Amino acid sequence: MARSLLCRAVDVVQLSRLTLLTGTRLYSQTQTEPLTVRQQNNGIRRIILNNPKKRNALSLSMLESLRENILTDVDSDDLRVIIISANGPVFSSGHDLKELTSAQGREYHTQVFQSCAEVMTLVQDIPVPVIAMVNGVATAAGCQLVASCDVAVATEKSTFATPGVNVGLFCSTPAVAIGRAVPRKVAMEMLFTGTPISARDALLHGLISKVVPEERLEEETLAIARRVCQASRPVVALGKATFQRQMAQGRDAAYATASKVMVDNLALRDGQEGIRAFIEKRKPVWSHKAEKAHD
Repeated sequence: MARSLLCRAVDVVQLSRLTLLTGTRLYSQTQTEPLTVRQQNNGIRRIILNNPKKRNALSLSMLESLRENILTDVDSDDLRVIIISANGPVFSSGHDLKELTSAQGREYHTQVFQSCAEVMTLVQDIPVPVIAMVNGVATAAGCQLVASCDVAVATEKSTFATPGVNVGLFCSTPAVAIGRAVPRKVAMEMLFTGTPISARDALLHGLISKVVPEERLEEETLAIARRVCQASRPVVALGKATFQRQMAQGRDAAYATASKVMVDNLALRDGQEGIRAFIEKRKPVWSHKAEKAHD
């Protein structure tokens, strides 16, 4: 990527209050748990929104913590897929409205929305797939986060909404992601009314990928993640980047972009390994390196 995606992990220091160091910004909170929890095993990174008492609101601190968890060692070959989930009955209620009062001021408000846009963009720009695992309510920027993920698996009880209009703040930034995930008229009804849609309707309209019973959410999500891990990392990275790029183009330009990338994919060592393995009727042995087999 144009700029390095390597960032320092969050350091947790227990003093009289919990202080979290995120990049160059310090912030404090009275709770005893970090805002997000990061775990990684066998190529699968789990990022868990961990502020259920505040409905996992995407405060500026939460956004910064989420950003750090996404970016840490993102270019490592050991990272193959990210799953974002949440503790508690609410996946995320969106922005913390207490941060959006006049007392905070325009500069702070600008920082909040710039940080949010950066996180949503990172989800789509990083080289590994990001899966949302939703078990509950996702509203406003929380719904935006789901829409921004590459894949989304939700339980039958989950609901999705953009209710900002009902509190005087139209969900204009969530509309960027949601309007690219669902049909225009569905998005507009959600935005104009704030009425929640069910998981089944979210699946019907393309906001999420799959609806499962609550007891199978973990199993179904991990099954998708493990399948991703079976593929070549540079091939997946190339495919994800190309999909995002061509979706923003007209038909002819998209075909030109995709055709060139197919040729580039064939030049990869793992691209040739996969074809040889198919011809030889064996499992491919991926290098997971973006090395070329030929020019």
